[in-house]
Amino acid sequence: MSPGPIFRRLFVANRGEVAVRVARACDALGITPVFGVSEADLDAPYLSGRERVVLGPGRAALSYLDMTRVVQAAKQSRCSALHPGWGFLSENPTFAALCEQHGITFVGPPARAMALMGRKTPAKDAMRRAGLTLIPGSDGVLRDADAALEAAERTGYPVLFKAESGGGGRGMRIARSRDEVKSAFDDARAEATAAFGDPRVYMEKLLEGGRHVEIQLMADRYGDVIHVGERDCTVQRNHQKLIEESPSPVLSESERARTLAAAVHATRSIGYVGAGTMEFLMDEQGTLRFMEMNTRLQVEHPVSEMRSGLDLMREMILVAAGHRLSVEQEQVTLRGHAIECRINAEDPHEGFRPSPGAITRFVPPAGEGVRVDTHVASGYVVPPFYDSLIAKLIVHGRDRSEAIERAVSALESFVVDGVKTTIPMHLAVLRSEEFRTSRYDTRRIPGWPTSR
Repeated sequence: MSPGPIFRRLFVANRGEVAVRVARACDALGITPVFGVSEADLDAPYLSGRERVVLGPGRAALSYLDMTRVVQAAKQSRCSALHPGWGFLSENPTFAALCEQHGITFVGPPARAMALMGRKTPAKDAMRRAGLTLIPGSDGVLRDADAALEAAERTGYPVLFKAESGGGGRGMRIARSRDEVKSAFDDARAEATAAFGDPRVYMEKLLEGGRHVEIQLMADRYGDVIHVGERDCTVQRNHQKLIEESPSPVLSESERARTLAAAVHATRSIGYVGAGTMEFLMDEQGTLRFMEMNTRLQVEHPVSEMRSGLDLMREMILVAAGHRLSVEQEQVTLRGHAIECRINAEDPHEGFRPSPGAITRFVPPAGEGVRVDTHVASGYVVPPFYDSLIAKLIVHGRDRSEAIERAVSALESFVVDGVKTTIPMHLAVLRSEEFRTSRYDTRRIPGWPTSR
């Protein structure tokens, strides 16, 4: 039953598994989803029986990333709200502002909050003032190579130069001694200019071998903020997450409690609204140090949903419609252990080479504590234009051991014929002693040879 006035029609400005997830929440709320699609996705099975508007050709730049086309399509299809999902335009404050200018409610944070967290050093300053622990480094952007050297000498080597407007690992360079500072600084500026049109860089101490931990947050426009626990996303390849779990198996109770409380306070202090995720790097002493805030729902949000029982997508839409959060912090109960495995159409035995093409047979697992989020069915053709994610397997158990065994069993029964997938890699990781004893960090995939 609907909790009150909400949107009648909502434009889904995304594709694949993301679009399916948004639509599922819309269906539950009695909202009609309208899909913006590229010509490459026009006949995808998940669009069967759905309203759709063609945005443009298969290339994302000409369809899903074309702000004007997307807003125009939303207006013409009589949608009063737009959900960007994650990826594409979901963290673009200009796009959020454009939606508002055309009378379309952007299901996400206000453009000003998005802009603040998108610029790295103002975001870090805001989080420092709110009480979060930061990675040591420069005081803001660096004016020149001399200032970079001064900051590096003060901080201690190794250091990492990062683009002020960057992301995705671009515009980053390491200096391990004073002799490497100038070239690292200049190279970072050059790549930042080419990638983001902004040459400004700042510097942080390089913390090697840490654990990647993030906190799920949700806020409404009345100043209410809750956290939905943390997720450990340390199993990565080239900064791309592969496996996420909650709770983190290595985080102390005192550091967990301290950081969760600080994250809620920080979120409230910047007037944030909607779903957001704060990302931290845990150092060798077990301290969580703030890296950045992603102003959207994350791919791995089902991990938090499985532990809390909350529907975060539904919550996000209701908040955008002006509702209060449906629960207070004291009502959020986190139970058991959850693990998510991202299933990509890639060949892990060949350097994770993409494997587009037709999926001739697709039979996902089912059972107690097993959830699969996907847009794929037998006969689906994985297009070459986009992210290769074809499904997410999420499992829940009473503890970590049960969740691992449940994930292994589900992966063993997962049938995907016609393309290569990352299922063999996930099985190797989950069966490995390193993963089961939590003896790993972000530098390598536990249980998977680096040469593959």
